Parts: sequence; C-alpha cells; structure tokens
Amino acid sequence: MPRAPDLLTMLCLAATPVAAGDLAFVTCQNGDAVHVIDIGTGQSAGGWAVPGKPAGVDAASDAVFTVAPEAKTVRRHDPSSGAVLAETVLDGGPIGIARDAARGRVFVSDWYNARIWVLDDQTLAPEAELAVGAAPAGLALSDDGRFLASADRDADAVSIFDAETLAPLHKATVGTRPFGLRFDPEGRLFVANVGSDDVSVLAPETGAVIATLPAGARPYGIAFAAGRGFVTNQYADSLSVFDLDTLAPRATLETGEYPEGIDATPDGRRILVANWFDNTLSIIDAETLAVLSSVETCDGPRAFGAFVLGGTK
Repeated sequence: MPRAPDLLTMLCLAATPVAAGDLAFVTCQNGDAVHVIDIGTGQSAGGWAVPGKPAGVDAASDAVFTVAPEAKTVRRHDPSSGAVLAETVLDGGPIGIARDAARGRVFVSDWYNARIWVLDDQTLAPEAELAVGAAPAGLALSDDGRFLASADRDADAVSIFDAETLAPLHKATVGTRPFGLRFDPEGRLFVANVGSDDVSVLAPETGAVIATLPAGARPYGIAFAAGRGFVTNQYADSLSVFDLDTLAPRATLETGEYPEGIDATPDGRRILVANWFDNTLSIIDAETLAVLSSVETCDGPRAFGAFVLGGTK
C-alpha cells in the first residue's frame, strides 16, 4: 500500500496559493485531512487538517465545504488556504453534502435521523429540515437547479424535492441500498445501488425508474464525461463505463483498491477516482479510457461529493 504523504508537509504546501488549473479536493477520512491535487500535473498542491474523519465534500471557487461525521461538523473552508470560514455542529449523523449556490443553501444528509438539513451557505446556520427515508447518504442537485435528490439507503429509495420551494415531489423505489447519485447532462438521475450491484436511472419530473443498468460489485459513486457514465465498484476495484445515449455497457476499467468518490473535470476530459484502501487518486482520460496517472493521497480518501474545482469555474 502506498505511503500517505506526511500531513505536516501538506500543511506547509497549503501555505502557498493554489494554482489556477483544475484541482481535486480529496477528503481523507482516516487521515483527518483534505489533500489538494493539481489534476493537470498530477502533483500535490497542498492540503489541510480537518478533524473528525471528513467524508462529504463540495468544492466551489469561493469555498470548499466538508462534512466530518465523527465530529458531526460541517465546515466552510477557504479554497486557497483551507482556513475555516464558518462551521456548525449538527446533532445527528451528517455525511453527504450538496450546495445550491444560486439560492445560498447547503444541503447535508443526516444518516441517523432520516432528514436533510438546509443550511445557509455563508454562515452554515440551519434554516430548515426535510424528511426523507432511512439512512440518507448521497445528495445531488440537478444542473438546472430544479431538483434536489437524496439516496435513502436503508429505505431502498430516492427522495426528490423541488429545489426552489423544498416541497417533496416523489419517493421512488430503486435498487438495494442506494448510496451515491448524480444528475446527468440531460437531467436524468442516476443512482448507484451498493446492495444490488446495479444503477437505477430515474426521470426526476415523475420519479419513474426508466432503466436499470448492471454494474460491478458494490457500486458506490457516479460521474459523467465525454458522453459516458462512470461508476465506481468498491468490491471489484473497478470502474463500469456505459454510453449515455444508449445506456449500453462500454468498458470495465481497473482502479485502485476500493474506489469510492468520483468526479469529472468541467471540460469533460478527465475522470477522477478516489481509491480508499490504497490511498491514491486515479486520473483517467474520459475519451480514451486510459489511466493517465495514479497520485498518492493522504490516508483513506473518500471524496464523497463534487470534489473537483475547474480552473475557469
């Protein structure tokens, strides 16, 4: 297993302003840290300490949000320095996070209490709570800002809300133990079901399941690039690739050990995969499907959420 970079070294690197290129902000649950990686060069660009076993992440040009389940803490960080700009402790089991920047909100799932917290995205002050199914994990906001979705793992369901009014719209039955989910460029909702080794595809307007796609053992997260969908398979150490137009399988790629978090660069050229057990980030060409590099990270990379920040974002 690769040796994780020394955290003190990372913190020293973080004192230097980060570059303007595409960056990956990788939450490392075992290492209590965020590791920043320059995607273009495949090199470390710094990092900072995040106490409480961080998992969830949402990166934007003005802030990087992290969720530390052990400390029950959500933090807003400065992207350049990692300085904590705001934080809040939530009484429950915070894990997943998604930001609605246009409306000034942050959504955080509560694993223990079947709810989503709605927070102010500047102060992180709680504003509302939304009821969902048991053990909500991943959260996703559609690209057009119309829908908010929650993967309710122990309910084998997805909850869909109107993102503007926060009114509940649909509760859709999907595969077994849904965890990660994401809207594709056409607005369809894709859900990785870790218990049934498949991916449910939903129409958020109706909540109807329009397709079920096979995946590898324990599919966890999903991302889109170059007209394709990519799904991390935890137990198979692999990535399932399918065509977005036809939904037909395209390839299966080897990754590092126990891949979890996955995201794409804004230009759709690269897919990034966090490999929890071997402390690496795989950088993959989304068109050729070649693994371009495998970058060492801090210990236990989860990167559960939107962890890539584009240089022009």
